[in-house]
Amino acid sequence: MIALIQRVRQAKVEVAEEVTGQIGTGLLVLLGVERDDDDAKLKKLADKVIKYRIFSDADGKMNLNVQQAGGSLLVVSQFTLAADTEKGLRPSFSCAAHPSEAEVMYQRFVEYCRSQGMIVETGRFGADMQVSLTNDGPVTFNLKS
Repeated sequence: MIALIQRVRQAKVEVAEEVTGQIGTGLLVLLGVERDDDDAKLKKLADKVIKYRIFSDADGKMNLNVQQAGGSLLVVSQFTLAADTEKGLRPSFSCAAHPSEAEVMYQRFVEYCRSQGMIVETGRFGADMQVSLTNDGPVTFNLKS
């Protein structure tokens, strides 16, 4: 499971010109699900996303996590994160989970984050989405479990 996280001042996702999720300060989480992912990997990655200290404290140092900073999450499924780009000029998606399995894991990730006290907005799994954001920093990290 892969999460590309971006610290944002605001982010939103639209499907067919309808806003499906929108946050202010927080993290945009682009989530890729791979074939061998399970609940243990899901929880480990979700905990890391929630507890990753990338928000500034009073001294301007990255010492606060998204909860401590009073932020929320916008979680968007993105199967292209599971692409194998090692060979050639076209990505292979052989490592990506089957869409039906990926959707279940995506929903479990969202629900787990909510169970940890996070406010979580979402995109729409499998839809053609337009994501806009103001990356704060810019600060972007690639997390994997």
